[in-house]
Amino acid sequence: MENPTGHSTGPHAAPHPGHHARHADGHTDHHAEHPGHHAEHAEHAGHHGGHHSGAPAATWQAAAQATLHCLTGCAIGEVLGMVIGTAAGLHNAGTVVLSVALAFVFGYALTMRGVMRAGVGFRSALKVALAADTVSIIVMELLDNAVMVLVPGAMDAGLTSGLFWASLAGSLVVAFLLTTPVNRWLIGRGKGHAVVHQYHH
Repeated sequence: MENPTGHSTGPHAAPHPGHHARHADGHTDHHAEHPGHHAEHAEHAGHHGGHHSGAPAATWQAAAQATLHCLTGCAIGEVLGMVIGTAAGLHNAGTVVLSVALAFVFGYALTMRGVMRAGVGFRSALKVALAADTVSIIVMELLDNAVMVLVPGAMDAGLTSGLFWASLAGSLVVAFLLTTPVNRWLIGRGKGHAVVHQYHH
């Protein structure tokens, strides 16, 4: 039965307002009982957003990995330069220059190899390597060559000398320990090896 306004009247009309009220109250109570439910979802979504953003966290682990990666290429060039310079009888300055040059070559080459595996062209990979490794290699080379020059007799020792190899190994350890904080600082600002991270996923 309807009244002139078009609203139903009769025994079945009265329960509906109460039903909607109970439904609204129940819905409100559900949200009241779980105040952190939606916050958890938002936090979870934010976590995944950050996880997939491609930006590495500036942790000591990430910095150490970046330094170790750079050290590998630098060490190859460094050792090769020292061996060639010593074997050829070059002056200390000539040996240092050769070692530094080869360290840059092998350091960049190692990074470029990983980037090019992701399908990046040679020129683009070179730009990435320059941006990722230049500061790290400069710091590393300054440190390890300084150690080699400062250790008495290290540069003049022959390839069969324990002093030569001990000094070279020690210089690389010093370079690793002191370059890691630099890489952490760079990664935290989206520089250094942070620019390579996207090509490793």
